[in-house]
Amino acid sequence: MMPQLRVFARSLAHNPATADDLVQDTIVKTLSSIESFRKGSNLRAWMFTILRNTFYSDLRKHRREVEDADGVHASRLAELPRQDGAIDLEDFKRVFARLHADHREVLTLVGGSGFSYEEAAEICGCPVGTIKSRMNRARRRLGELMGVDVEQWNEGAAHLPQSMTAGG
Repeated sequence: MMPQLRVFARSLAHNPATADDLVQDTIVKTLSSIESFRKGSNLRAWMFTILRNTFYSDLRKHRREVEDADGVHASRLAELPRQDGAIDLEDFKRVFARLHADHREVLTLVGGSGFSYEEAAEICGCPVGTIKSRMNRARRRLGELMGVDVEQWNEGAAHLPQSMTAGG
């Protein structure tokens, strides 16, 4: 589950190092509270829920922190060299980052990680209808930001996972 947890963490955190820390915290929390896991329930969904809750708890905690006033953090930033073919991915990442957190979350869970609407609803702690609605709005907004007609996208999206198309 590590690669899937990493993808979900990156969609939330937007920073590979932070995402890796989030995955590590998730594994530590999972192992330290394994006795509370109910046999027969969905371990994958449980771990994704732990990751999500850890992210939002950290987010609330970090909102009170002071920004990088002395520039220490900024001095550690570097941009990796771009290679052909990476530009489209970078454009998508920028557009994806502009989506509302709920939209990034549902696109990552259902569209990227292959969770069913029911599993995503369990992870997010909301009704299935809310997940379906968020998915629809997320797809439309993503299409708007990318300059793609969502209806045309659906017609040519036979190669995409069913969850990413209108019938999903």
